Amino acid sequence: MTSRGMPFDQVGYWSEVKLDIIKEYAAAYSKILSAQKKPALEHIYIDAFAGAGVHVSRTSGEFVAGSPMNALLVKPPFRQYHFIDLDEKKVVALENLAKERSDVQIYHGDCNRVLLDKVLPQAKWEDYRRALCILDPYGLHLDWRVIAEAGRMRSVDIFLNFPIADMNRNVLWRDRQGVAPEQIQRMNAYWGDESWKKVAYAPSAQGELFGPPAEEKASNEAIAEAFRKRLNEVAGFKYVPHPIAMRNSQNAVVYYLYFASQKPVAEGIVRDILNKYRDKGAA
Repeated sequence: MTSRGMPFDQVGYWSEVKLDIIKEYAAAYSKILSAQKKPALEHIYIDAFAGAGVHVSRTSGEFVAGSPMNALLVKPPFRQYHFIDLDEKKVVALENLAKERSDVQIYHGDCNRVLLDKVLPQAKWEDYRRALCILDPYGLHLDWRVIAEAGRMRSVDIFLNFPIADMNRNVLWRDRQGVAPEQIQRMNAYWGDESWKKVAYAPSAQGELFGPPAEEKASNEAIAEAFRKRLNEVAGFKYVPHPIAMRNSQNAVVYYLYFASQKPVAEGIVRDILNKYRDKGAA
C-alpha cells in the first residue's frame, strides 16, 4: 500500500503485537537509562530494518505507528536515534517523519555494513553509551557478524527476528539435497556457520536398509532453542529468555522474536512483557 508515492507495509495482528512489545521495553529502557547518574549514560535507539516508520493494519485498515515512530515518542527520549533501510522510498518517508529532529540519523543502505561500520561503534561501553538495537529483517537478510559484535560490545540489547518461515521455505527441506547453494549461503550468513545442519537434521530412528541413512528434520521449536543457546553461548549475551512465536492468520509460526541482553533486570522486564502476549490468539 502506498500514500502519495510512499510505501507502507501491511502488518497483521502479530506484527502489531511485536510493535507493542518493543514499544513497552523501549519506554522502560529509556526511563532506567535516563535516571542513571553515576555514571551518566547516553542511550541510543537503533532500527536496522526501519521501514517507512508507519504501517497499515491488515485487520483495521488504519495506520499503525512503526518502531521508529514509537521510539521517537518515548519519554524521556533516547539521546540518539539511528534508522536504516535499503529501500530509498522508505528512507525518504523516514526523513519526512524525523525532519524536525536533530537527534535522528537516517541511513540508506545494507544494514549489515552500516551497523558494523557506522552505528555500533557509536555505542561503545567504554564511552558510557548503551544501545537498544532492533534487528527485524524481512527474511534471511541479517549477517551473524552484527549479532556477534553486539554481544561482544556488552553495551547493546537486541530484539531479533528469527525468520523460521523463510528458513523452512528455502533451506530446511526434508530432502536437503535439492536446496540451492545460494540459499545455504544465506543460512550460513545468518547462523554464522554451518552448525545449523547438525541442529536441523538427525539420523532417523527407523533408518534405511539401502542408500544413505534417512534423516529427520528437527521441529521449529528445537531449531529456535538451539539458536537461543547460540545467542547465549556463542554471541555472549548473558540473558536470552525464550522467544515468542509470531504467527500468520493461519496460526503458523512465521518467525520467533528474541531478546538478548547482558543485564538481569532487562531480562526480567522483557519476561514480564512477553508473558502478557505469549498466549494471545490472533484477532
